Amino acid sequence: MTTTETAAAEPALHTITLTVNGTRHTRTVEPRELLVYFVREQLGLTGTHVGCDTSQCGACTILLDGIAVKSCTILAVQADGAEIKTIEAYAEPDGTLHPIQQAFWEEHALQCGYCTPGMIIAIDQLIRDNPNPSDSEVRHGIEGNLCRCTGYQNIVKAAISAAAKIRGDAPFEKPEDELMAETH
Repeated sequence: MTTTETAAAEPALHTITLTVNGTRHTRTVEPRELLVYFVREQLGLTGTHVGCDTSQCGACTILLDGIAVKSCTILAVQADGAEIKTIEAYAEPDGTLHPIQQAFWEEHALQCGYCTPGMIIAIDQLIRDNPNPSDSEVRHGIEGNLCRCTGYQNIVKAAISAAAKIRGDAPFEKPEDELMAETH
């Protein structure tokens, strides 16, 4: 095999620079490396899940320049220069949950948790676009994210609760008497 044939057989590597969760990263990637694998394997951010690899489930949802996208549909080279936010950036360093995460906990909106990161990011996009969504608007907003464990009702309740928290219309924790009623 000649040098020209060898070069043609091997994919050319590309250097990309992007900001993920506030940190700038420069890495070398293969031209066909999907963004979801870049985030998980090169950056070690495994909260972004791979569910279907075909854009059907939404488990890989991230924010790309502020827009919720399925990272299994985007090549890493297409994200060059972008700002990315993954689920790891939602909770505060001290462990304080983001209002959407808090609402998921309060409303029991998860079971196995596999879809939860993608759901939280999709709901973040929804609430930023519509700070006071109805039940049907929430259902429409998460229709690209599948949950095989729940009937979605508690996820919808969590989204409505999170929107109220973010608007300042609801407390960030359940009242003590409500917590006591749940345990008895």
